[in-house]
Amino acid sequence: MARFFKPQKKQFSAEKQTLSIDSMNHEGLGVTRSNKKVAFVEGAITGETVLAKQLANKSKFEKYQTVKVITLSEHRVAPFCQHYGQCGGCQLQHLEVAQQVIEKQAAVTKLFEKFAEVNNLPWCDALASDPTHYRRSGRIAVIYDKKKDNFLVGYRQKQSKKIINIERCDVLVKPWQAVFTEIRNLLPELKAGDAISHLQLCSVESGNYLIVRHTKPLKDSDIAKLQRICHENDWQLVLNSEKGTFTGDELPYYQLDDYQLTLFFGFDNFIQVNAEVNQAMIKQALTWLNLTKQDNVLDLFCGVGNFTLPLATQSNTVVGVEGVASAIELAKRNAAHNQLTNIDLYCQDLTENIKSQDWFNREYSVLLLDPSRMGAFDILTQLKLKRFSRILYVACDPVTMARDSKLLINAGFKVSKISLMNMFPNTSHIETMALFEKEN
Repeated sequence: MARFFKPQKKQFSAEKQTLSIDSMNHEGLGVTRSNKKVAFVEGAITGETVLAKQLANKSKFEKYQTVKVITLSEHRVAPFCQHYGQCGGCQLQHLEVAQQVIEKQAAVTKLFEKFAEVNNLPWCDALASDPTHYRRSGRIAVIYDKKKDNFLVGYRQKQSKKIINIERCDVLVKPWQAVFTEIRNLLPELKAGDAISHLQLCSVESGNYLIVRHTKPLKDSDIAKLQRICHENDWQLVLNSEKGTFTGDELPYYQLDDYQLTLFFGFDNFIQVNAEVNQAMIKQALTWLNLTKQDNVLDLFCGVGNFTLPLATQSNTVVGVEGVASAIELAKRNAAHNQLTNIDLYCQDLTENIKSQDWFNREYSVLLLDPSRMGAFDILTQLKLKRFSRILYVACDPVTMARDSKLLINAGFKVSKISLMNMFPNTSHIETMALFEKEN
């Protein structure tokens, strides 16, 4: 008779443990050692001693949740949100904002030491915004509970797929402070309220858009009621049907004031959620690159042209490449609208083999990369890196950035400048910009 091996589940420690926190990692977790393994502790700050319960016991690490802080950090503060600890949206409201930046910088430094074998990074000042009311876009879940005959309007619960009701969210820009209560109060009045699955919020120079995603057609009376609350709150209603179509013919747009540029986008296209940091990020990128009219720039993962258009105002030519077809079409429209004729744009999946593409073999002096969390490893292994004199890497994931940086260093570049961009204050998210220049 065959006998099958069944791995034994590791038992969690029933007793709470006292742990002294040595540092914080790139996920905002306290780091220490327990039972001869590294231990990650939620809700703990560097220098604190905490009482913690075990959440996971793996072969190489353990994970804990802070139950009580025994020795308090001088940087611990009271969270400003009533939903903190329950909502999964923010992770670091218990840590003062200035110290968040310091801890994130230290975490990135360790990642570069580990993956890129680089020490003593040349840190510049972080780019920052107001730590509240900074988020100009967001997504809110709407769930109808048949058993209780009520609606939940809010965010996912921490470490769960469950939705919790949110009363207000102070990281959203101010036009959206009433959206949770307004929608929650309205839904029972609608004939097809259960058809609404989520809300998308977007505040840009062209308006405050409430995008209502619905899984079946809404009644005219329902639309009229939605229009009423939008009018009362200075919102513009956009309906997003189950077919993926949006109402309205006019595209939204945002502006880059320093360069007098207007960028159109679609509600299904990516834009940076923190407008203030986005403006500062572009300005810093162009300052660091110090472009001249002799520079030819390759802008990869260019989206609707957030970097592409400003780059074109200061260089000879810019080639922008992006894998999302709708983004490239809008980038072309944006270039034409802003009367920039020195931009060429291509739709290309940058994870594929691209060596045969015409744009790949052109001459460039500058490379700018703004990839997703996956990083840019696939494209960097194909590019002839030595043709560039400067490479600017904008990252939303510090791990993949540190990994990719090893490729650039091996190609003869050094990190000449690096800074955090605190795009998401009070969260564990880390956005980083680094300038790589050829070694002399």
